Amino acid sequence: MRREIFQEIEIPQGVEAEVEGNMIVIKGKHGENRKKFNMRKLKIGKKDNRIFIGSKVATKKEKRLINTIAAHLKNMIKGIEKGFEYKLKIVYSHFPITVELHEKEAVIKNFLGEKIPRKSKILSNVDVKIDKDYIKVFSSNRESAGQTAANFEKATWIRLKDRRVFQDGIFIINKAGKEI
Repeated sequence: MRREIFQEIEIPQGVEAEVEGNMIVIKGKHGENRKKFNMRKLKIGKKDNRIFIGSKVATKKEKRLINTIAAHLKNMIKGIEKGFEYKLKIVYSHFPITVELHEKEAVIKNFLGEKIPRKSKILSNVDVKIDKDYIKVFSSNRESAGQTAANFEKATWIRLKDRRVFQDGIFIINKAGKEI
C-alpha cells in the first residue's frame, strides 16, 4: 500500500544545514559533516530550521529509507553539537604495550612480545589522544570515530590462541558516552 510519508528533523540553534541535491552538509562549532544519500524516489528539502524527508507514494522500502536517513541526520547534528568520544583501554599482563601516533596511523609495539609492530589506521577528522593506558578517540562524525576505535581493537586481535588465557589487547570501554 502506498501512502504519503514525511519526516522532519529540527535544526537547533548554532547549527547550519544545507541541502545540495543528494548531499547534505551540516556545519557547527565542532566542524562540518557531509554525507551523500541515495534518494531514489524520496524528496528532501529545507524550510526555515527544519529538514524534510519523504515521499507522496511511499512503500515499506521508502519508509525504511526515510527512517535511516533521519537517524543519520540526527547523528550528524548531535556530532556537530557535542561530538562523539570513544574510550579504549590498553590491557597487558606480561609484555608492556606501547602505542605511538604517526600522522594518520597508530603503531602498536611489543604486543605479546612481537618484534614487528602492528598498525592501526586513524581516519580523517578524528582526534586521538593517548594517556598512559587509555586512548581517547574524538570526532564530530560518529562513523569515523567508531571505525577508528574498532581499528585499534582489531589491530590487537589474537588468532589461534585461547582468548581466556591471552587477554592482552586494546578494548573499547566507552562508546560515545555509554559504558560497556
